[in-house]
Amino acid sequence: MIDLYTWTTPNGRKISILLEELGVPYKVHPIDITRNEQFSPEFLKIAPNNRIPAIVERETGIQLMESGAIMIYLSEKHGRFQCEGIEYWRMIEWLMWQMGGLGPMLGQTHHFLRYNKGKSSYAEKRYGDETQRLYAVLNTHLDERDYIAGSNGGTYTIADMACWPWVSRFEWQQIDLNTFPNVRDWYLQIAERPAVQVGYSVPKFTTDIPMP
Repeated sequence: MIDLYTWTTPNGRKISILLEELGVPYKVHPIDITRNEQFSPEFLKIAPNNRIPAIVERETGIQLMESGAIMIYLSEKHGRFQCEGIEYWRMIEWLMWQMGGLGPMLGQTHHFLRYNKGKSSYAEKRYGDETQRLYAVLNTHLDERDYIAGSNGGTYTIADMACWPWVSRFEWQQIDLNTFPNVRDWYLQIAERPAVQVGYSVPKFTTDIPMP
């Protein structure tokens, strides 16, 4: 049994989607970041960086923070949603791309273009332009590919599960997915998966999955 500490953010949804795909039993512990629950002493014992998501595996006592580390741990433990050979490292490469680029930059785009629009034209342009650039990078990579990593057109892996929830907020980023047709097709294909549809609404329903 996994205890999942999470909220309705792209980083949180990565893990609930993966757990649903794996079919692993888990108990959800909502951490409402709008009420600063991530700063509670109890949560800080599990996630010292006061960020969701985090997990505790009851059988082993292992506790992990940082979504990328959690995804690697769970997928390797269960031997699913990974690649082999050089494509394993291609998967890791794009997982790190999400962790170091797509997530942080799109997070700043949300901050300035959605929550604080009009406060800094410089920041809006900087992060808006970078968001467009990152979408273009992914669109080029997905040319003639179904998934981000894997041979022969790709295999559905944790790299896809890491990137997809961030793309699901394309409206927050003022992105027209039709401008990036490869990303759009990849996004829609993954959105049809039952585990993604369930994991998207953990720990609670907020909206239907956005459609372009």
